[in-house]
Formats: sequence, C-alpha cells, structure tokens
Amino acid sequence: MKLGSGAFEGKYSFASRFEQGGGTNPEELIAAAHAGCFSMALSAALGRAGFTPKRVHTTAAVHLEKVGEGFGITRIDLDCEAEVPGIDDAAFQQQANGAKEGCPVSKALKAVEITLKARLV
Repeated sequence: MKLGSGAFEGKYSFASRFEQGGGTNPEELIAAAHAGCFSMALSAALGRAGFTPKRVHTTAAVHLEKVGEGFGITRIDLDCEAEVPGIDDAAFQQQANGAKEGCPVSKALKAVEITLKARLV
C-alpha cells in the first residue's frame, strides 16, 4: 500500500491484520490518524486557552473484536501525556476532553466507544 502523499509505503495484508505478518493494517492506520488528530486538536485548544504546550504525546489503541459473524472495532483508547507549563490538572482535563470530542477523527468514529487517559508530566 502506498499513500498518495508518499508519506507511507509498506505491506498491507490479511497476515498483517489477523496473523503475525509484517506490515500495517487498517486498525493501526486508524490509531495513528486518531492519535495525531487528537494531539493537534489538544495543542490548538491549549493555545487558544493561553497555554503553550512543550510536548503533547498521544497513542491510540484500536480494539478489533469478533462481533456476530464478523469483526468490528469496539473501542479506541487514547493515552496522552503532555507537558504544559502553568496549567492545573482540572483545566488540562477539560481541554483534553474537549479535544477528544472535537477532533475530526473522533467525530468520524463517534459510533465507537472512545476512552481517554490524559495526564500532565
């Protein structure tokens, strides 16, 4: 598989999704897109609120499970660590939850449960 922008080119197959084959899979690509979108949304929201983050790092875990006769994405877990001078945890949590609800990828995936663990470091 090759992205039109040329940013990624790699193996993409049944084995990379359901077995131990090398390459990527749809869930990994969704996770990367979601983590990146959330980080951008959080950074922008913090900036609008008057805070300049030194670092925002987010990972996403997409859970693919057997559902009925097929498979489905049942949950996405966002895990974010951020270094944001001058913000308290309550204000940070408010900004993080707003980013989770407002990022375009979260909106596109609203049929799936999305959890968030956000912490200041």
